[in-house]
Amino acid sequence: MALAKILVVDDDPAIRNLIQRFLSSKNYQVESAEDGKTALAAFEQFNPDLVILDVNLPDVLGYTLCQDMQNRTKVFVLMLTSRADEADKIRGFAQGADDYLTKPFSLSELEVRVAAILKRQRVVTAAEKQRLTFEKLVIDPERREVTLNNQLIPLTALEFDLLRFLASHPGRVWRRAELIQEVWDYDYVGDQRVVDVHIGQIRKKIEIDATQPILIQTVRGVGYKFEAPNLPEQNNSQ
Repeated sequence: MALAKILVVDDDPAIRNLIQRFLSSKNYQVESAEDGKTALAAFEQFNPDLVILDVNLPDVLGYTLCQDMQNRTKVFVLMLTSRADEADKIRGFAQGADDYLTKPFSLSELEVRVAAILKRQRVVTAAEKQRLTFEKLVIDPERREVTLNNQLIPLTALEFDLLRFLASHPGRVWRRAELIQEVWDYDYVGDQRVVDVHIGQIRKKIEIDATQPILIQTVRGVGYKFEAPNLPEQNNSQ
């Protein structure tokens, strides 16, 4: 199996070199860049699976770079920042970041986050490959594509995983903590509003009116559920 490719973008050479050496020792293929311009050139040539991206770069904000890179490929992005403010994290998630790590951080935590994100690339099982069809909404796990009225809906990797998970259990209510455990796939420590941000992003893309959602419904005081307009044509017995 090919080694996962990781691009580290940080203007602090000590942090950049530390992460590069550490991840290389964990059998990842790693390249690095110190600013946005160099990062984009490396991104084009290297075609990474994951970008570890500092928010504050000398020539561009990491949020902007995150969007730019994800518009080119469906790359995973782990944001690094010295800003511990939840508003900054939520902004990062709204721009498409898959995860967020606040400096200073431990290398062991970085390793766990990286492994959890890259696990989303794993080969899906036969049961998970089953297309989910809800009238004009089609979720195709094998191709990792969502179409609505035959139009391809652009979702980030995490948005896709969250939607697929909810849609494969129609009618079941999930607490935010359960969704984090199931979809993020590790014990996330932080503000659970990250779930709300991602749900909000998905709703903007698949709901007729995101303020009055029909497909992904909020269950007050509990969490969220996917309400199927009809049951999938091929419904797995869970």
